[in-house]
Amino acid sequence: MYAVTVRFEIKPGAETAFLDLIRQNAHASVRDEPGCRQFDVCVDPERPQDVFLYEIYDDRASFEAHMTTSHFISFDAASDPLVLSKSVQTFAEVFR
Repeated sequence: MYAVTVRFEIKPGAETAFLDLIRQNAHASVRDEPGCRQFDVCVDPERPQDVFLYEIYDDRASFEAHMTTSHFISFDAASDPLVLSKSVQTFAEVFR
C-alpha cells in the first residue's frame, strides 16, 4: 500500500470550480487506474478553501503512473490557476 495526502488552499471564489475538477479526477482515477484503490476528497465545512485528498495506491509505481494519465494532466493544468498552495505527502505501509 502507498498512501498520498494532498492539502490545497484554494483561491477565494474558486472553490466550486476546483471541486468540480477534483471530483472528475478522483472518479477517473478510481474507475480507470487498476492501482488506485481509494481517492477521497474532503473539505472543511468551516473553511471551504481548504481541500484535503487521501489516496491509496497499490504501490509507488501505481502513483507515479497516476501522474502520467491524461485525466491527471488535464486536472493539474486546469486547477493550477485556482490554487494558492499545495502540499503533498507520501507514506509507505509499515504494518497492517
